[in-house]
Amino acid sequence: MSSDNVKGLVLALSSSLFIGASFIVKKKGLKKAGASGIRAGVGGYSYLLEPLWWAGMITMVVGEIANFAAYAFAPAILVTPLGAVSIIIRQGNFTLKFRFGNLELIAKHCFSRSAVLAHIILRERLHTFGILGCILCVVGSTTIVLHAPQERQIESVTEVWDLATEPGFLFYTALVLTAVFILIYQFVPQYGQTHIMVYIGVCSLVGSISVMSVKALGIALKLTFSGTNQLVYPQTWAFTLVVITCVLTQMNYLNKALDTFNTAVVSPIYYVMFTSLTILASVIMFKDWDGQSPTQILTEMCGFVTILSGTFLLHKTKDMADGPGLSTSLSMRSLKHEEDDGFGEGIPLKRQDT
Repeated sequence: MSSDNVKGLVLALSSSLFIGASFIVKKKGLKKAGASGIRAGVGGYSYLLEPLWWAGMITMVVGEIANFAAYAFAPAILVTPLGAVSIIIRQGNFTLKFRFGNLELIAKHCFSRSAVLAHIILRERLHTFGILGCILCVVGSTTIVLHAPQERQIESVTEVWDLATEPGFLFYTALVLTAVFILIYQFVPQYGQTHIMVYIGVCSLVGSISVMSVKALGIALKLTFSGTNQLVYPQTWAFTLVVITCVLTQMNYLNKALDTFNTAVVSPIYYVMFTSLTILASVIMFKDWDGQSPTQILTEMCGFVTILSGTFLLHKTKDMADGPGLSTSLSMRSLKHEEDDGFGEGIPLKRQDT
């Protein structure tokens, strides 16, 4: 593994750890603030005066900076799937959250709890299948890390621009834009409130372009900080404009999805679509698989499928507990969610407000 890949790996894992831990800290801050004021789940903002919540926010910002930097050092096919590690650290719903790569920047209140840290800090039991899901995520991530392609050596942001303007990626971009416009103008008005794939489709398609632009911008900043100023190139600002546009679009439609459908359903579907399309876009634009053998590529795909399996297990069993009192545990945890979050989220596809 190259030194750049190692740096990207460390940054990606640090990002997941910081972001995951931030959700635990913020939840404790939200609970503390809700005890003396109006809870966030019913529209209150007393948590803005709670130092513990701000500590969580600062921790999350540190994680996002590390995630942004990771894309500058390692290929997206390595960094993006490692978002599953933060699923192990944080598992649940209802904080200011927007999924963008591994980024979580959103104008929607969602409490989150962790699969591992919540088991320790918040004393929430983790089902046996949840533990298996964590193990699968770790195994899948390790498989991808060990077989990830080498990061392409780039000396200027103009090189990234040349990659982005090659026929293959232009064709992919045209397909994405066409699909997004069709979804927004044809399907969103008719099926947005009833078909979960409409909103998530827009977010995932736009997200695959946004990650490529984030990576380009990250490379430009890395080169600038190393002494080769890339801010003088118009391509750097073009990538910046694409990032801003994509982020705003993702934020808008992901918020719609979270507001309309059950978060426990939205999260795994979005993770699968977003990560799959991001890997595809990276393979097309940065040619990550050039120079790799079919065995290495197949191993990486097996690692990705393993992560997907672990992710679905974690989300499927997040409200389950071991033992004969399973049904009682489910009902008690459902009640707990309603008390903490202001609404319950069970099996239904659509979000259930109470």
